Amino acid sequence: MAKLPILTLPDPLLRKVSRPVERVDDGLRKLADDMLETMYAAPGVGLAAVQVGRLIRLIVLDTAKEGETGQPLVLINP
Repeated sequence: MAKLPILTLPDPLLRKVSRPVERVDDGLRKLADDMLETMYAAPGVGLAAVQVGRLIRLIVLDTAKEGETGQPLVLINP
C-alpha cells in the first residue's frame, strides 16, 4: 500500500465531476487500500477518490472512535 497526496482547494480538479465506476478489478481494490492508508495517516474519517486525483466515484470511510476496532467502508458509485 502507498500513501497518496491529498489535493486541497483551490485545486481545480476538485471542482470536476467524477465518472461512475464501470468495473471492480484489482486496480480499483489497490486504489481503495491506498486511500484507506492515506485517510488513516491524514488522519481523517473519509476520503473521496477525487481528493487523491482520481475522477471516479469511490469513497472510503471509517467512523470508529479512536481505540475502537472499526470496519472501514468502501463505497463505489455512492
